Amino acid sequence: VQLQASGGGLVQSGGSLTLSCTPSGFTLNYYTVGWFRQAPGKEREGVACISHSNSGSDGSASYADSVKGRFTISREIAKNTIHLQMNSLDREDTAVYYCYVWKPSGTYWGQGTLVTVSS
Repeated sequence: VQLQASGGGLVQSGGSLTLSCTPSGFTLNYYTVGWFRQAPGKEREGVACISHSNSGSDGSASYADSVKGRFTISREIAKNTIHLQMNSLDREDTAVYYCYVWKPSGTYWGQGTLVTVSS
């Protein structure tokens, strides 16, 4: 099980980025997926996740208070990809972002993508 994360980079404060995460070897439809991040010197924290329903459609999305109203997580089934749209970025959002998928067999992580927000 591998997850490939992409989309990180350098952006100015107030700007936007979209992160993407694509797995290899399985489809995302029926699993809870999400993003964590880890800023320098800080513990890893949950950013957003989206659950699944038994029918395979999306359940509810949850967000950390610090990103509510600015970040949106979505699942693009046709491309078997999850996205994290990040708007109104500020320096506090600088971190390595990790996607994950929770399956009954365990939690699987992407390799991380660095987001740097400059003032």
